[in-house]
Amino acid sequence: MDFFSSMRVSASGLDAQMKRMNTISSNIANAETTRSPDGGPYKRKDPLLAAQTDRENFGEILQNKLDEHVQGVQVVDIVEDTRAPRMVYNPSHPDANADGYVAMPNVNTVEEMANMISAQRSYEANVTSLNAAKSMAQKALEIGR
Repeated sequence: MDFFSSMRVSASGLDAQMKRMNTISSNIANAETTRSPDGGPYKRKDPLLAAQTDRENFGEILQNKLDEHVQGVQVVDIVEDTRAPRMVYNPSHPDANADGYVAMPNVNTVEEMANMISAQRSYEANVTSLNAAKSMAQKALEIGR
C-alpha cells in the first residue's frame, strides 16, 4: 500500500467517525424530545457504514496488484432504530396519554456515551495512522537529500 492509499483510507475513517459522532450527539441532544416533525417521540438514529474500494481512477487499478483489497469506509445512510419508545409514567406531561404514560425516545444515554467513546477512539486511531503515514513520507523525502 502506498502513502496516498493509506492516507485516503485513514481520511475515509475520519469522515465516517465524525459522522458517527454527530449522529450520537444528535441522539443525546434529543433524549427527552417527545414531539418530532414525524409525530411521536424522537427515534434514535445510527449511521450505516460500508466498505468502499480505495481506487480513484482506472490507472490505479492497473498499477498495483498489492492494493487490490484495500478498502476505506463510508457512511451509506442514517437509519432509525426500530425499538419501541420507552413508556414513562408522568400524568402531568402535556404529551401523556389517557393512562398518564408518555412515549419517550428510545435513546439510552449510557449506550450513547459508550458509542461516543468508541467513535472517539476510532477517530484517534485514524489520526495516528494518518500521522504515521505522513511521517514516513517525510522521512523518505529526507533520505533523498
